[in-house]
Amino acid sequence: MPKPCTRCLLKDYSKEVYEKLITEGLKALPAEDLVPDEISSIRLDVCKKCEKLNQGTCLACGCYVEIRAVLKNGKCPYSKW
Repeated sequence: MPKPCTRCLLKDYSKEVYEKLITEGLKALPAEDLVPDEISSIRLDVCKKCEKLNQGTCLACGCYVEIRAVLKNGKCPYSKW
């Protein structure tokens, strides 16, 4: 199995892992706790450029960035967004 890209989001390198960990997790979140798609997209663009992104997780806090980025109360541990 090839080594995953450390600068990628989970959805960028493994459909199976993404669907299991992220898609199901996102479905379980209440709509009232989520930001609009435009905001989460901007947040993820910042995360993709961050040196702390590793295989879809934040090395600073350990979260899955694709889940944290959609939450209204989600915050970057480095205040980048």
